[in-house]
Order: sequence, then structure tokens, then C-alpha cells
Amino acid sequence: MEADGFVRRRRMTAETAGNDPGVAGASAGAEVRWLGGRFWVVSESIVGSLTPRIAGETELQTVDLIRTAQDQTEDSEPDYEGLPQGASTSTHMLAGAVAGIMEHCLMFPIDCVKTRMQSLQPDPAARYKNVMDALRRIIATEGVWRPMRGLNVTAVGAGPAHALYFASYEKLKKTLSDVIHPGANSHLANGTAGCVATLLHDAAMNPAEVVKQRMQMYNSPYRGVLDCIRAVWQREGAAAFYRSYTTQLTMNVPFQALHFMTYEYLQELLNPQRQYNPSSHMLSGALAGAIAAAATTPLDVCKTLLNTQESVTLSSLSSSQGPGQSQGQGAHRQISGLAHAFRTVYRLGGLQGFFKGVQARVIYQMPSTAISWSVYEFFKYGLTKHQHNKRRLQQMEADT
Repeated sequence: MEADGFVRRRRMTAETAGNDPGVAGASAGAEVRWLGGRFWVVSESIVGSLTPRIAGETELQTVDLIRTAQDQTEDSEPDYEGLPQGASTSTHMLAGAVAGIMEHCLMFPIDCVKTRMQSLQPDPAARYKNVMDALRRIIATEGVWRPMRGLNVTAVGAGPAHALYFASYEKLKKTLSDVIHPGANSHLANGTAGCVATLLHDAAMNPAEVVKQRMQMYNSPYRGVLDCIRAVWQREGAAAFYRSYTTQLTMNVPFQALHFMTYEYLQELLNPQRQYNPSSHMLSGALAGAIAAAATTPLDVCKTLLNTQESVTLSSLSSSQGPGQSQGQGAHRQISGLAHAFRTVYRLGGLQGFFKGVQARVIYQMPSTAISWSVYEFFKYGLTKHQHNKRRLQQMEADT
């Protein structure tokens, strides 16, 4: 009875809009099919059993014709990568934006822990044994919502950043692959496309990263996102929002090149037919993220230092020099540039300092990239399949 009522409501809605109950029934079934392959059999059987009771002879013929077209589509369905011949840029951007927002929002508490564990000279109350210990202590001492502080600015930045990221990657990957290795996958093209996509992504995301990491630090003095933006702008100028940009690129270019090359290589092994396969997308994304994250942790430590400008670290640098040196150096009011950040990390933490927070970074990146790729591939598949079926149905109706 619930199924009967569901289909009847779907038909009534479509009839109001277009006065064509036959197409409405097929559209209802097609929509359910688009949401997931498992539900298609149920949808098809429901539509098939109910249509004779509520449709006339002409409508039955229309439904039969459309279902025949869908059966033909099922038999000769193109590969996922070619569906429908590459998809549109807007599809890549929409899927990428959703994937980026979900990735950052779901993994934000771990990102907060990573930022704190990369501190060179943390407050005694902010020294943690591991990720779970950090989460427990942050929630217990600072409140249950403290690990989520800065989430709003991250979500705002992640949408456009990942839209540019995936759209440019898909476009360049196809263009370069056709030039370098026509008709086949090219690891060089994948890596190059990932590097160029990173330039656009980081340009959009870097200001949000600065605000987010400053709000994540222990005893952050900022009341909220707007207060942080205003304080940084007034005290350090607009350049502060891009102080770590070159370091971010220095880290993310090799990270993304390694990430994309590993992901595409694993897809060749696990999913050679390039079908929509959620498990292979998640596993490939997780392994690619873990490998790239571990390899680029030293650069991430330097980026965090440039973004946060830890007051304790700046004080230590000033006090470790003589009075004459301190004045000449401007009392280390700021750490600027990748070279300066590297020297600071080595001076205060030694070689081990470059791998502070590596555990949290890998734990963050594995599910983060798995979520990003699986959500992106899901929306890319759903949107392109929906567009493909819609065009096929329109073509069949035009032919009749």
C-alpha cells in the first residue's frame, strides 16, 4: 500500500506539471533508478504493475516504448568514464563542491587536532598523546563544540575551491591524456593536471585556511570568524591571508601529484573497466591520501607555523638571541617565508619537529580523501547518468 501510494503521488505531481501520466510514471521509475541501482528493480516492478490500472491504451504504449529504450540503454550502457562523453564542466564543479564541503565538514574535528599537534611549543594543557586523547581532552576542558570552531569559514571556502579543483583536473586530465597517450590513461597527465588544479584550489582556500587554523589553536583569542578576519587584516595586513600560499603550493603540488597518480593507478588495478564502484573509489582515495600525506608532512608543519604565527614560538625565538640580534631581527614579530619556517622548525624541534602531527595528518587524510573521491564520483555518476537518460528519452520521444 505504501508503494502504491508513493507511485500514485509521484504520478499526480507529474500530471499537474505536464498533463502526461504515462511519462510521469516512467519519470518516477527513472528517478528512483537514478538514486540507486538497488532500488531500480523495485521501482520497475511497481510502475509495471500499477500502470495498467491507471493509464489508458496510448499511455501503456508510451510507457512500453520508454521502457524498451531503457532496456536498450541497459544493454548498451557506455562505460562510466564515457558517460555521457565526459560530462559538463558544471557537473564537475557541482560534484566537486559537494565533495569538498562534505570532506572538510565530516573530518573537521581531526583537522583541529592535527593543527594543535603540529604546534612547536604548545601550552602544557595542549600537549596530547594521540588523536583520541586530544579529542577527549579538548571536549572535556573546552566544550563539546570546541573541535568544530572555524567550521563555517572552512565550508564557505571549500565549496568554490573544490569546484575549481575537480573541474580543472577533469578538463586538463582529458586534454593532456589525448596529447601524451591518446586513448589511454597517462600518469604524467594525471600528475600535471593535479598540479594545475592545486594552483586554483589553494588560491581560493588559503584565506579560509589562515582563519580556520588560528581559531583551532589552544587559547585562540578570537571570538568568531569575522573577529579573526578583522584582527588579522588590521594587525598584519591583507598579505597575511596569503603568507603561507607559496608554502601551501610547495606542499600541495607534490601532494596532489602523488595523490592523483596513486589514485588513478589504483583505479587501473581495482576498477579497470572504470565503472561506478564505490568501494574501489573509497579504497583508492584512502590509500592515495595516506601516502601523499605522510610524504608531505614536513611542509604541512611549516604551513601551520606560517598560518598561526604562534606567540610562544615567536617569544622563544626572540629570547634565544642576544639583545642586538633581537632588535635587528625585529624581535621576530613574524615568521615569513618557507626558508624561515624551515629554520624555525629545525631550531626548536630538530628533525622530529618536521613530523609533528604526522599520525593525525594521516588519520585525517585517509578518510578525508576517501570521502572526497567517493562523494565526487557518486554525484558525478548520478548527474551524468540522469542527463544521459533524459537525452535518450527525449530522443526516443522525438523519433516517435
